[in-house]
Amino acid sequence: MAFTSLCFLIFALAVITVYYISPIRYRWVVLLAASYVFYLLSSPNTFFFVILTTLVTYFGGRFIGAYNEKHKTYLAEHKGLSRSEKKELKAINTQKKRRMVAIILIIDFGILAVLKYFRYYLQAAGILDTGALLIPLGISFYTFQSAAYIFDIYRNKIDADTNIAKFALFTAFFPQIIQGPISRHDQLAHQLYEGNRFDYRNLTHGAQLILWGFFKKLVIADRVAILCSQVFDNHTEYTGGAVFVALLFYTIQIYADFSGGIDIARGVAQCMGIDMIDNFRRPYFSNSLSDFWNRWHISLSFWCRDYIFYPVALAKVFGKMGKSLRSIFGDRVGKLFPAIIAQYCTFLTIGLWHGAEFKYIAYGLYNGTIIVLALLLDPYFKAAIEKLHINVNAWWWRGFQIIRTFFIVVCGRIFPKAASFSVAISMFCSIFKPNVGTPFSETVMSLGLGGIDFAILFVCCLIWFIISLIEERGRNSSGDGTHSSYVRAALDEKPLFVRWGLFLLLLAAVLAVGIYGPGYDASAFIYRGF
Repeated sequence: MAFTSLCFLIFALAVITVYYISPIRYRWVVLLAASYVFYLLSSPNTFFFVILTTLVTYFGGRFIGAYNEKHKTYLAEHKGLSRSEKKELKAINTQKKRRMVAIILIIDFGILAVLKYFRYYLQAAGILDTGALLIPLGISFYTFQSAAYIFDIYRNKIDADTNIAKFALFTAFFPQIIQGPISRHDQLAHQLYEGNRFDYRNLTHGAQLILWGFFKKLVIADRVAILCSQVFDNHTEYTGGAVFVALLFYTIQIYADFSGGIDIARGVAQCMGIDMIDNFRRPYFSNSLSDFWNRWHISLSFWCRDYIFYPVALAKVFGKMGKSLRSIFGDRVGKLFPAIIAQYCTFLTIGLWHGAEFKYIAYGLYNGTIIVLALLLDPYFKAAIEKLHINVNAWWWRGFQIIRTFFIVVCGRIFPKAASFSVAISMFCSIFKPNVGTPFSETVMSLGLGGIDFAILFVCCLIWFIISLIEERGRNSSGDGTHSSYVRAALDEKPLFVRWGLFLLLLAAVLAVGIYGPGYDASAFIYRGF
C-alpha cells in the first residue's frame, strides 16, 4: 500500500478517525493494529521477519535492562564499596551486557545481511534465484531503529520496554515503516504509548504536510523521473550535457521523492498529535559536505554519528595508533587519525545501508574521502583565504560555498543511480564528451519531457526554493537551530480564507499537473527499496 495511492489515503483517514473516537488509554492499540494491517497489506510474505526482529530486540532489551537494574540495586545496597571494587563490578556488568548486545545485533543485522546483502552475491554467483528471497518492507529502517534502542539501553540512557505489544508498535509504526525516519525510543515511544487528545491544529498541520509531500512527489519528483530514466536506462546513447542534465535532475528528483515521502509520513503522524523528527533541513543550502550530511537524511546521519563515529573516534586503539603515527606524518595527522578512521567507518556504513553493490560502497567512500580531505587541508584553506583577504561572512562567499557543495553532491549522485560502478564511471566520463550530431537543446527536449513539463518544473521548483529560502533565513535569524516551520507559523497568523485558499490551490496543482493515473507506479518511492 503506497503512500501516493488512494487506498493509503482512505486507510490513513480511517485510522485517524478510529484513533480519536477510541478511549485515550487504548489509542496505542489502534496504532498497533493499524501498523500490522498496513504491513500485511503491503508485504504479507515478509511479515514474519518484522515479528522476529521485534521479539529478539524486546527480550534482549529486557535482559540488558535487568543487568542495569541489578547493578544499580547492588550499588545501593553496598554503599561502602571502594572505588576499585565499584570499577571492577562495573567492568563485569559491562562485559555481560556487551555479550547480550552482540547476540542481539548478530541476529538483527544477520537477518538484514542475509535478506538484503548476501542475496545479491548469491544471485550474482548464480546460486540463488532472483525471486527466491523477498526483502521485507522497511527492513533497514526498523533494524537500525531497533539497534539504536538496544544501544541506548546498554548505555543506560533509557529503560527497556516492559510491554511487548507497545514495543511492537514502536518497531512497526506504519507511517515510518516504508522510508523512515529512524526514530529514537526516547523521542517517539511515549507519544505512541500515551495517546493524544484531538487538536484541530495538529490535524491541519498534518494535512498541510501530507499535501506538500504529494506536491513534491507527484508534481516534481515523478515528472523529473521521466527524464532521468530515459538517460540512465539508455546511458550508452547519451554524452555531454545530456548526461549532466540527467544527473542534475536526479539530484532534484531524489530530494523531492525522499523528502516528499517523509512529509507524508510525518503528516499522517502529526494528524494524531505524534511528532516524528524532520529528516531534512534544506540540505542544498549546505556550505560543506559535512554540513550537507547534517541536513540530509538526518536520522541516518545522526544514527551513524552516535553509534559509529563517536565510538570509533574515541576507541583507545585508534588513539594509540594516532600517537604512534605522529612521528611519521606529523602531529596534525596523528591527532586526526581516529577521526579519519571514524569518518570512513561512518560513510562505509552509509554506503552499505543503501545496498551491497560496489557502487554503494563507492558512494560512501566518495563522501568520506572528500570530508577527510577537507579535514586534512583545512589549515591550508584558511591560510589561502586569509592571504586573499576573503571576507568569509560575505554573501558571495556563502553563495560560492553552497554552489561548490551542491556540485560535489551532484557528482556523487551518479554512483547510487547508475546501474553499476562501471556504468557510473563510464557515464561520468561521458559528461566531458561533446554531443554528436544533435544540438544540445534538441537532445534535452527529446528526453521525454515537453516544454510544458519544463515550465511546470521551473515554476514548482521556484516555489519550493522560495519556501526553503524563507525557512533557512528564519532558522539563521533565530540562532537556535530549531527545525520548526517558519512558513507554517506565518500561515497560522493569516485569516482562515487565506490558509484554505492556499491549501486548495496546492491541492488543485497536485490534481492538475501531478503524475498519476493509469500506468503510474504508486510504489515507486526511491527509498522504499532501502
